[in-house]
Amino acid sequence: MLPIPRVLQGGTLGHVRELVAGARWIDGNRTSGHQSALAKKNRQLDEDSPAALEAGNIILDALGASPLFIAAALPLKVFPPLFNLYGEGDRFDTHVDAAIRVKRGSDFRIRSDLSATLFLTDPESYDGGELVVEDTLGTHSVKLAAGDLILYPASSLHHVTPITRGERLCAFFWIQSMVRDDGARRTLFDLDSAIQTIAADRGQDDAAIITLTGVYHNLLRRWAEA
Repeated sequence: MLPIPRVLQGGTLGHVRELVAGARWIDGNRTSGHQSALAKKNRQLDEDSPAALEAGNIILDALGASPLFIAAALPLKVFPPLFNLYGEGDRFDTHVDAAIRVKRGSDFRIRSDLSATLFLTDPESYDGGELVVEDTLGTHSVKLAAGDLILYPASSLHHVTPITRGERLCAFFWIQSMVRDDGARRTLFDLDSAIQTIAADRGQDDAAIITLTGVYHNLLRRWAEA
């Protein structure tokens, strides 16, 4: 799991919130598989609405400008962002995301290696609504600031706790990574992070940095599907 702060900020965050706030909301099970439909109670923005498409494109542009997101996800394809809204009593019980996601009415499909939730509501404005993710290291509860994103393996069991006050607005989507294996992707991310830390001290033209960068790209070449 990796939090990525300030994917959306300031006026861009405000614009996305304004776009989706005035749009048409439908039953959240419109895009659910069989298992999720039994566990889910929320609303969702019609994915083909002009507001959803415009807001989704803004988020995709922001992701492309985030070095941390690129380094962690190594994205090959990103599913166009969807938007959900949880009001009082809404929740999403424990489930695992579908392995293959298909955009309705198109031939666009991805393998869901990573799931992402981008929080759009200030956490002080609602109670409950934590995203709870279970992985090999335990259970993690997440409730981030508006504009922050959490990235986690799509194979993880997860749920959203019931809202007891206010509303929780988020964008959510999936990523097919160039590196399919979670462990290999984590190794590359750790190596890249170490290279950037050392380079900040020694400079990009340091011989050790050049060697380590070569190791990174050779591993990426070995593991990547592009």
